[in-house]
Amino acid sequence: MAAHEFDLVLKRVFDAPPEKVWRCWTDPKILATWFSPKPWTITECELDVRPGGVSAFTMRGPDGTDYPNVGVYLEVIPNRRLVTTDAYGPGWTPAAKPFFTAVIDFEDLGDGRTGYTATARHWNAEDKKTHEEMGFHQGWGQVADQLAELLKTL
Repeated sequence: MAAHEFDLVLKRVFDAPPEKVWRCWTDPKILATWFSPKPWTITECELDVRPGGVSAFTMRGPDGTDYPNVGVYLEVIPNRRLVTTDAYGPGWTPAAKPFFTAVIDFEDLGDGRTGYTATARHWNAEDKKTHEEMGFHQGWGQVADQLAELLKTL
């Protein structure tokens, strides 16, 4: 996927095959353990991993405030790519204010490792800037570190 001017991108290499990394992204019980930068937590998680299926989770901040995240999967290529967006909710209901589309790519490096690219694609410069100021690089970097640690135990 070519970079777009409103993209934020995080790249990593994980010491695990794509199948394991994929499982961490598609099993709601596993995703809930790593996909929030500590001390944040995920309190609810529902994943219907198929095009049009729901992707819904609630992040809880350290102050106890809940932040629901609801979207749908647009593209699902097992062990290779997940694309989800908050532009739609279940049943293709349009969102009042879409924020971004997440594109998660898994590249089999052939030696038990996975090249990982997480792209947050925004509709405009303002949303991209807002996401940067929210701490995209720090937060997504921290959850990638947490994912790397989890992969050592699977």
